[in-house]
Amino acid sequence: MTQRLDAIRECLEGAVPGIMATCAADGTPNVAYLSQTEYVDGRHIALSYQFFNTTRRNILENPEARLIVTHPHTGERFRLRLRYLRTETAGPLFERMKAKLAGIASHTGMSGVFRLLGSDIYRVSEIERIPGAALAPPPPRASLLAALRAVSARIACCRELDLLFAETLAGLEAQFDIRHAMVLLLDGSGSRLYTIASRGYEASGVGSEIPLGQGVIGVAAREGTPIRIGYATLEYAYGRAIRAATEASGLADALETEIPLPGLADSASQLAVPIRAAGRLLGVLYVESPHNLRFGYDDEDALVALAGQLGAATLALQQASELQEEVLVPEPPPQSSAGRPVVVRHYAGDDSVFLDDDYLIKGVAGSIFWALVRDHVDTGRSTFSNRELRLDPRIRLPDLSDNLEARLILLRRRLNEREACVRLEKAGRGRLLLTASRPLTLVEAGQGGARADGAGC
Repeated sequence: MTQRLDAIRECLEGAVPGIMATCAADGTPNVAYLSQTEYVDGRHIALSYQFFNTTRRNILENPEARLIVTHPHTGERFRLRLRYLRTETAGPLFERMKAKLAGIASHTGMSGVFRLLGSDIYRVSEIERIPGAALAPPPPRASLLAALRAVSARIACCRELDLLFAETLAGLEAQFDIRHAMVLLLDGSGSRLYTIASRGYEASGVGSEIPLGQGVIGVAAREGTPIRIGYATLEYAYGRAIRAATEASGLADALETEIPLPGLADSASQLAVPIRAAGRLLGVLYVESPHNLRFGYDDEDALVALAGQLGAATLALQQASELQEEVLVPEPPPQSSAGRPVVVRHYAGDDSVFLDDDYLIKGVAGSIFWALVRDHVDTGRSTFSNRELRLDPRIRLPDLSDNLEARLILLRRRLNEREACVRLEKAGRGRLLLTASRPLTLVEAGQGGARADGAGC
């Protein structure tokens, strides 16, 4: 092999269609354009199987083929000698190719025609450069390895989860020039992801959710593989989160509990990378750009490495918070409150919480908030410990994959963004301080009863 396959990965992006030559069993040749090629490893590629056409028939009769690919920037062409091995119709490789093909189809106006039926795996036995003039390559980009090293150093200094997520996204912008990104974590049910941090968007979207299998983000999480798209596609646009099914009462049905996912209206390039640690999925790191083909194979490699470090750091900080000893602090004296009472309404069906008619949060974070404000109203307490929240049967906190600290970060950010009269702050190691600037009236809507207790803030 005169060329290394990994050295010509840019030729496999789909910007320039490949040209494939096959032969029937009787020696009749056939040449066809190919929609998509995918780098698998240093010896294998995958080609898109979309139609049962002459090329497909020939390959099943005679597994030898030739493929010409073109560098999208220099125009250099390379001839690959291939041997067909098998076809995959499900799994990570298939889903990666399916998503990328959807972007290519949308970009070329062929969305109604291009449908991936399978991923054909080929062994590459030879690569040769085809003689011919070539354009000068574009100026080299900043070193992705140096960028990865710089962001890794920022991650290594983080001692709290909220700082870890903030530093990761800030590092992506400063070192990788990636201006739009978010971190999503897997909830305890293992069926949905929720946004814990974002950067570069008008609205943060913290608390927004997306099911596994929906859009680029959901497919990457479900399949445990990076999903990268170079052209805008409606089929894989993550859009807005799907609203939860049935609320506990008719009134709840009329109230909006959907937080829109942040995102670019004109997103053209997308890359979603699973965040994993200790053999399990923790979440997804997602980046996007308004420019076509913004993220290539090298970007994908760098962000996969970064996501691995992010996962290890996330798991370590989660475990540290579980073992952290709390530091007792004195209960602050009661504060006076003024103004119109705020109605805090809770729906037991999905633990959604509203401040007056303004939706705040739901799920585990909602149950945490409801437990806190109930104790605050009933007993006048303002300080709480992480340990007691973990053991509180009212919260029903899932295992470490839905870590308490992550949910408290989510809750604090939602309260701050909504400029709510209730705030939640740290009050020492393993301790929380709840403050309310206005009286609170609690309504347990899911049980049909109302609590009309006024709490001094």
